[in-house]
Amino acid sequence: MPILSKKGRRLAALGLTVAGSLSLASCMTATPYQPASASGSVRNGYSDEQIEENRFRVSFSGNSLTSRETVERYLLYRAAELTLQNGYDYFVLADRETEKKTQTYTTPGLAGGGFGAWGGGWGPYWRFHNPGWGWRGWDPFWGDPFFGPGFDIRTVDRYEAIADIVMGKGPKPVDNVRAFDARAVKERLGARIQMPQTR
Repeated sequence: MPILSKKGRRLAALGLTVAGSLSLASCMTATPYQPASASGSVRNGYSDEQIEENRFRVSFSGNSLTSRETVERYLLYRAAELTLQNGYDYFVLADRETEKKTQTYTTPGLAGGGFGAWGGGWGPYWRFHNPGWGWRGWDPFWGDPFFGPGFDIRTVDRYEAIADIVMGKGPKPVDNVRAFDARAVKERLGARIQMPQTR
């Protein structure tokens, strides 16, 4: 592995930062209300599955910029929309939960693993936290801690709301707090639903 000068290391790190920023720019918005799109193990959007004639399992999964409140709102909106599409008037939340999925990503720097300047040998190494950049490492053999090759550690939270709904016709049962009028839900939540932008 060639040893870069201090200026070369800074330019290489700056290039990686710019490339990373450009690749992230396309996904820097919260998940809009849309059918789930799969990319590896990550699904963003809503999905539903029919279990019985009038019973469905509905879910909405958001990216790291989608709040728990938004995920739960979109789930209710999808339940109302699905209820009306199937010719029913109300739905009852038979079961509901919101899962928080936390993943921690570690990106190694130019040193190839953060084991000091010799790519495997021991050396002094410090970690520090900056609110703007997360956890960073600094190795005195590699110079500047801001453009140095230490680890960049990020923790990402994603929410997924899941519910089993039972649909019914006519007025909703007034004695069941888990029953929702589908038209009223769509009308009240509609203004707060962000649809995908068309290109």
